[in-house]
Amino acid sequence: MLAIGVDIEDNSRFEGKTLENSANFLNKIFTLSELEYCFKNRLPAPHLCARFCAKEAVVKAFSNIYNKLIPYSKIEILKNDNGSVYVNILIDELKEYKILLSISHEKDKSIAFVIIE
Repeated sequence: MLAIGVDIEDNSRFEGKTLENSANFLNKIFTLSELEYCFKNRLPAPHLCARFCAKEAVVKAFSNIYNKLIPYSKIEILKNDNGSVYVNILIDELKEYKILLSISHEKDKSIAFVIIE
């Protein structure tokens, strides 16, 4: 089975968000590991936005093969030792799928592309 998903967003959607002023919002979307990574960066907004795009792309791809809505908090975007990103699905019945992910961000936009096998 094959499914694809893509998402692009304005980084400004996450500008000014901090753990102090946006904790409820951020904790609904991101895991602790994701937040730690993003806020280690001088400009966290593009990193937050890219991970949000990745989660949205995963949801879109799974919408073609899975009959339930997947909460963003059950999708974790992490980095391998070599710096490449990968998806950790926190729903046991979906762990059997291979998920390929590519994300990118620049000054104004972030994008993610997902293929599920």
